[in-house]
Formats: sequence, structure tokens, C-alpha cells
Amino acid sequence: MNLPALADLLASRGLRLLPGSYAVPVELLVQLPDATIVQFTARGTTLRLRSYSPDALTAITIPAECGCGDHHPQTGPTRVTLSRYAVPLAERTVDGELEFGWRHHEAGLLPLADATTHFLDLLETLHTRTLVGVA
Repeated sequence: MNLPALADLLASRGLRLLPGSYAVPVELLVQLPDATIVQFTARGTTLRLRSYSPDALTAITIPAECGCGDHHPQTGPTRVTLSRYAVPLAERTVDGELEFGWRHHEAGLLPLADATTHFLDLLETLHTRTLVGVA
């Protein structure tokens, strides 16, 4: 699986994969149908899903390397990312050491297809717990 295939899979579920998502190590920024943003990361032995309000996204411009304007434009490409001031609304984690016996950095080695399964599972628990808390 690659990011375009993942984007198609998520789109079929009404989700939108956002720029700033990476396949290795897996880091996904996804917009939910209600415009909420979720960030999924697989690092060390931890799988983590955090949800953010829609206004947590920001765009940053990467400066050109030399900045002189002779060899490169003064400004580089724009990247979409979470604001450094963004505060998660909710968080779900899987401790891979407890769940799977991981010892080092196995989460960071997960292929995108395997990580996507965990992402969808965590997303389901995020919605379930949110709905239970509201009711």
C-alpha cells in the first residue's frame, strides 16, 4: 500500500488524507467528515491517535536554502501541518510493548497497510468513547 491507495481507501469512508502525511515512519493527518483533524503516529513502541479542532491546521513556508534569490526563489514550498499551539481534544494510544511484546521501535517499522488497520481501530474507539461521553 502507498499513500495514494490509502487516500482512496479513506475517501471511500468519507475521510480525507491531508498533505503532511508520511508512509515511513507512518504519520497520518486525516480530516473527518465533521472537519475534525486526527493525527496518527507510529513511533517507538507506541501507536497514537489524537484529534484536533479544524483550526489546528496551519501552513508554513519552507525558506529557500541560500535565500539570496539568485539561485532559488526567496520562499520555498508551503507545507500543511498542525500548529505547534494545537491542543488535542482527545487521544487514544496502543502500548505495543504490552499489547504485542514490542521492545524497541517496532511501531516505526510498521508497513503502511498494517498501520492503517491500527489507525482505523483507534479511530473507531475515538468515536465510540466520544459518543458514550456525550450521551
